[in-house]
Amino acid sequence: MLRIVGLVLLVVGIAGLALGTFQYTRKKDVLNVGPVHVEAREKETFVVPPLAAGGLAALGLVLVLAGGRKL
Repeated sequence: MLRIVGLVLLVVGIAGLALGTFQYTRKKDVLNVGPVHVEAREKETFVVPPLAAGGLAALGLVLVLAGGRKL
């Protein structure tokens, strides 16, 4: 189980280091009066801090290595 969690954290950390930012589109209700509905779509950007991404990758590596050891 530790190896699976560690592998997921390692992949997410490496992706965060490699890409640096993620963009997504968010729908927002602008006007909602009776049968009239107006929506706006906004593009948002999420910046991944390199220290956090590196920390996730390091933690994932530790968990993968710890999961492979037999006590």
